[in-house]
Amino acid sequence: MAKPKLWTRDFILVALINFLLIVIFYLLAVVIGLYAIQNLGASVSQSGLVVGIFVIGVFSGRLAVGQFIDRLGRKRSMLAGLVLATIAVAFYYVEAGIGFLIANRFLHGAAIGIAATAAATMVVDLIPMSRRGEGIGYFSMSSSLATAVGPFIGIYMMHNADFAAIVALCITLGAVCLVVALMLRVPENQTQAPGSKPLGFSIYRLLDRKVVPVCLVVFLSGLSFSSLVSYLNAYALERDLSDAASLYFLVYAITLLASRPFSGRIMDKWGANIIMYPGFVLFAVGLALLGIADTPVLLLSSACLVGLGFGNMQSCSQAIVVKMVEPARMGIATSTFFIFVDAGIGFGPYFLGLIIAYTGYSDLYIMLGGLSLICMLLYYFVHGRHDYKLLASK
Repeated sequence: MAKPKLWTRDFILVALINFLLIVIFYLLAVVIGLYAIQNLGASVSQSGLVVGIFVIGVFSGRLAVGQFIDRLGRKRSMLAGLVLATIAVAFYYVEAGIGFLIANRFLHGAAIGIAATAAATMVVDLIPMSRRGEGIGYFSMSSSLATAVGPFIGIYMMHNADFAAIVALCITLGAVCLVVALMLRVPENQTQAPGSKPLGFSIYRLLDRKVVPVCLVVFLSGLSFSSLVSYLNAYALERDLSDAASLYFLVYAITLLASRPFSGRIMDKWGANIIMYPGFVLFAVGLALLGIADTPVLLLSSACLVGLGFGNMQSCSQAIVVKMVEPARMGIATSTFFIFVDAGIGFGPYFLGLIIAYTGYSDLYIMLGGLSLICMLLYYFVHGRHDYKLLASK
């Protein structure tokens, strides 16, 4: 019997919207901190807050939309988020001080959180039940690719265009998202009866306690990765490696995409540990290598190692989290995973910005390499030593 169709028109359109939303996030993330320092006189820690407050806004938007998305509907929630996000991007043209920029970054993040959550919820309904794991895997690839494409475009434009042109591009991408969203033909799937009261707020409807220990490791790894998104550009200027830095995330993306099919098959056959342990080590070496990089070859070698390490570790961690819970809790477990990813990337820039004042960029990256090895030890205690049980149960 033929498999039910996965690559439908609406599945592709929702994946495209998700891709463009994350491109906008990472494109701005790599340039907004340096813009705040050079144009608004922000300190390094303030520039970190400018970067990180966006992800805290995303987190807040996800929490907010989770309370009403089933009453309002997926498509209407997405459109509301996209309209608000496009307005927030236009506000980047306004130079009213660091406080206004921070507030607008939070607003922009909340809007993206609403739209992205609607997309992630919508896409589950578009995937045939028999191909749900495969479909979610392909959908997540739109996020992984965007984490590399966004920074690559951002760093390239930072060296070849002004900030106004970057904002104009983001407005254009936001408008494309709106047009594509209007083309969607998806049921609203309102699961609550009309006139019913929304469920009361409960942290256990947002987080799955069983997967929190693994997600804490994800949080720390995301915090380390946030140093690349936030400070690579400034570090490269300090080392006179800006040209190589503009290719960093492109090399990261190529390495990640080339290795992902193999790493997925290896994990399916041998379990998570065979990906996770080498991933922690490769990530650690990649960060440490970046800390001592004084040539383009060393800088781009770091990108390869980080792609092999963090890139595959992140997807493997998501698979671990899903396998740890029963099918009825898969959605909550996935939500928990992304909340901790968001928190690590969101709080990381501000926290690390405070440390940079004492260590400098080079020592910071070396220290974060050490943190990756500590994460490997934590992973062993919270999951790695039990992973053989998952293999035995197959």
